[in-house]
Amino acid sequence: MYSAAAAASPPRRDFISVTLGPEEAVGFGGYNNSKAWRRRSCWRKWKQLSRLQRSVILFLFAFLAVCGVISYTSMGEPWKSLTNKSLDDQRTDPEIPGLKLANPAVLPPPQKADANLGDYPELSPQKPPKPPHHVRRGPSNLQIKPPWKDVRLKTRHDTSRIVEEPVQADKEEKTEKSVISWRGAVIEPDQSTEPPSSKIKEPEKPSSVEGEDQKEPVPINDRQMAVIEAFRHAWKGYKDFAWGHDELKPLSKSYSEWFGLGLTLIDALDTMWILGLKEEFEEARKWVANNLVFDKNVDVNLFESTIRILGGLLSTYHLSGDTLFLEKAKDIGSRLMPAFKTPSKVPYSDVNIGRGTAHPPRWTSDSTVAEVTSIQLEFRELSRLTGDEKFQKAVDDVMKHVHTLSGKNDGLVPMFINTNSGQFSHLGVYTLGARADSYYEYLLKQWIQGGKKENELLEDYMRAIEGVKKHLLQRSQPKQLTFVGELAHGHFSAKMDHLVCFLPGTLALGAHNGLTADHMKLAEALIETCYQMYAQVETGLSPEIVHFNLHAQKGHKDVEIKPADRHNLLRPETVESLFYMYRFTGDKKYQDWGWEILQNFNKYTRVPTGGYTSINNVQNPSNPEPRDKMESFFLGETLKYMFLLFSDDVDLINLDKYVFNTEAHPLPIWAPA
Repeated sequence: MYSAAAAASPPRRDFISVTLGPEEAVGFGGYNNSKAWRRRSCWRKWKQLSRLQRSVILFLFAFLAVCGVISYTSMGEPWKSLTNKSLDDQRTDPEIPGLKLANPAVLPPPQKADANLGDYPELSPQKPPKPPHHVRRGPSNLQIKPPWKDVRLKTRHDTSRIVEEPVQADKEEKTEKSVISWRGAVIEPDQSTEPPSSKIKEPEKPSSVEGEDQKEPVPINDRQMAVIEAFRHAWKGYKDFAWGHDELKPLSKSYSEWFGLGLTLIDALDTMWILGLKEEFEEARKWVANNLVFDKNVDVNLFESTIRILGGLLSTYHLSGDTLFLEKAKDIGSRLMPAFKTPSKVPYSDVNIGRGTAHPPRWTSDSTVAEVTSIQLEFRELSRLTGDEKFQKAVDDVMKHVHTLSGKNDGLVPMFINTNSGQFSHLGVYTLGARADSYYEYLLKQWIQGGKKENELLEDYMRAIEGVKKHLLQRSQPKQLTFVGELAHGHFSAKMDHLVCFLPGTLALGAHNGLTADHMKLAEALIETCYQMYAQVETGLSPEIVHFNLHAQKGHKDVEIKPADRHNLLRPETVESLFYMYRFTGDKKYQDWGWEILQNFNKYTRVPTGGYTSINNVQNPSNPEPRDKMESFFLGETLKYMFLLFSDDVDLINLDKYVFNTEAHPLPIWAPA
């Protein structure tokens, strides 16, 4: 208690004087634990404190209250985003109201560790375009059979459509979602019921498609029949003059060998299945069963053998359900693994599949970036099917390594990477053409294949597209065509490979899967440019490389062609993008453009005795100078995409169920476990 003298003194001093009697020293006599006593006791103690002490205590209470309010404000919105399941449905893009995300994946994924989540600016979601009203949903002319049933091939007219296997909803829904947002896109990864483990425990089987609601097949139209006729004509030349060999030489009625593994035949297997060519498929299957042997002393290119042979076998296994193709895929996949035994784990370009050795090209220790980053879809799927994680681990390590490398320019990568150091080489040159093209394609497609959970892949893809916009996009004269050029040590070149025409389709696929709407706008502009690369040429066929005019000149078109670049190899990239654009927009002009291209192939590259040939001069209709070679991708890609482009059946290789590898072999999209 305060003393009376101290209380009367004018200059107040802050101190406490407490006197305890015997009872107080023992236990504050009179204490009976009543509420009234406790209130008097607390008030008594409060009054005993000095003004300074009471001020300090009040300040602390006020400070804690303010901190509480701030914490509630900062945590409120994240808590709402985690607990409110309908939040994403309420978000809208100012340009596209009522936005929704793309359809979920459809096959079980491998169990692997989650990639690190990236931090992105918040942006509005984008709704994938719905199928146009005139496109008929329903049965396709494609039937997929599971491997545990006998393969019974039917005729093209009896084949059934793919019926999407129902995916059971998870019983326990997660309230926390990893939301990725980037420059106009908000993407929610498909959620599994538990975090994927780093091991793949059990081999997977292709899903059965014998659904409960089988519908009548969608009739094949005249344009599709024209594609079938073109395929049969090409196949006749291959069967007559190059059976079992890599590529047909239709003019000399002979063949050429690259690996000696029947590349054209394997590349065309799933095309024949999709086109419903029963007899041709059965004949090719017998050759695979009796003659395809990988135990031979031959060097193969890791990239080309992966996308053509491994990809073709895996795709055919999924479409037909025939385990013969899976066993062959396991064999070639295992024989390619020595390529990854490098100091950096960046694979060598060449493998001897008989000796089990690998090496870089004779002239360099570098591999191209496209080659080492465009084998992932195939090896990942092989791991999922076999239960052996070594295939996926090898290719995932490459992607993780490339993700961390310096030397990129706003997401754009150089063309070469050293297998010893693991670093980019020949820095400063950036292109979406040869040696780099499919790196960008596989960033998006791996993300889609894996159920949209591997966020590093999406991060690298989105940054790369921004880099394209910033550094490589220009407009030509006089038609103001948007094109993708190249950048070499800060100098822009108006050069565009035909290979770059994969990009419109890839951009459209990304937009369909929930990415920003301006990707579709860019896709529409670029596919117009790719079509003009055909339309502005005398034969109506595109050269391998074009240069665009940046300044208007009297009498000059947008497209200029140099003598060394005017050959046509029957490439598929423009037709590929036309297929995606028609599938997602329903605009018939894309079918019409494809029809023009097919007619010009027939006019200038068709060989009467069978087969088609690449040509040396697209500018000379009277003599296009045939080169006497039919690339395997003409049957594996070009004609396959033609057939799909002319179909109005969205379930004929449903793009919410399959993702195409860079050789047009469809592989399943993985669903949550």
